[in-house]
Amino acid sequence: MLSDANLQELLTFRAEQPVLSIYLNTDPSLGSADAYKLELRNMLKNLDLPEDVRAIENYFGRDFNWNGKSVAVFSCAPHGFFRAYTLAIPLRSRIRQGNQPYVKPLADLLDYYGGYGVVLVDKQGARLFSFHLGELREQEGTMGEAVRHTKRGGASTFPGRRGGITGQTNYAEEVTDRNMRDAVIFTTRFFSEFNIRRVLIGGTDENVAMFRGMLPKSWQSLVVGTFPMRMTASAEEVLVRAMEIGKQAEIDQEDDLLQKLVTAAAKERGGVLGLDQTLGALREGRVQMLLIQEGYRAPGYRCQGCGYVTSQALQFCQFCGAGFEQIPDAVEMAVHHVMQAGGDVEVLQNPAKVKGFENIGALLRY
Repeated sequence: MLSDANLQELLTFRAEQPVLSIYLNTDPSLGSADAYKLELRNMLKNLDLPEDVRAIENYFGRDFNWNGKSVAVFSCAPHGFFRAYTLAIPLRSRIRQGNQPYVKPLADLLDYYGGYGVVLVDKQGARLFSFHLGELREQEGTMGEAVRHTKRGGASTFPGRRGGITGQTNYAEEVTDRNMRDAVIFTTRFFSEFNIRRVLIGGTDENVAMFRGMLPKSWQSLVVGTFPMRMTASAEEVLVRAMEIGKQAEIDQEDDLLQKLVTAAAKERGGVLGLDQTLGALREGRVQMLLIQEGYRAPGYRCQGCGYVTSQALQFCQFCGAGFEQIPDAVEMAVHHVMQAGGDVEVLQNPAKVKGFENIGALLRY
């Protein structure tokens, strides 16, 4: 499973020699292993990187087990650099060369499928799930005192008499409340440990409402959906439902973010639109969230002195006076910089519906 540490290593690796990045779709529901092997051979056949091609062919011939739905491979043979990650989410097959690993598809993957936490609740306890990139990372559970609707004390069971049904009801409510509060404490610890970014809550409407109301406000803000689900549901059932709700929540969030971005850019405060303005804000360290349309690429130029990236064919850098080199994808470079700086990258899967946005923009820190 691809971890945050793996991604950081890819983000910081840079070489003078070409780094070969390959994404291969291996979804068994769409094709056979033989068909994917043929596709890989076609991707590699025109490359003038014999050592890297040999390393990749050896990996797929000896080590790869053809499990999962896609695989990402990165190779730079002169530096002895080779990394491969099997993924549970299908990605479009593609190949890239550059002096850094091509990570934009991974940013897309993390944006849509990274850091999901699901809690199933009832009056006695909770089951917790951490899903990352379509895989179950961890699951735990907590059970409190059973909520028994039995009479307390020896008084009559007629309503309204001391120790009767009123006593039963109060006792049951007390136990439920205590169990829910314990489950909330357990849940927040679990979600903190696994760096959960999105929360979904499953159960009956009553239990979900009670549990959600007890969550700290910081966690309530991460809840992207609720759904009915029995406590005995399998992890696979929970994952499928979580991904369905999460995908719709992501679409809604995209529209909200774009509206916020366009409004901020129009006011010239807190947002920029277009490639060059975005690259300028990136150089100043102001980008909090980069928003890019899925599949958007654009050539650019990088200063060989200070690393400034622009879409304009300038002769000398206005900041350090050094010359520029052409790069095949300035958008990929922007993704690298934002993720290295700890910012967020939002890859828009659906065509932007908000007027004023075209392919790229950024929400700013200041």
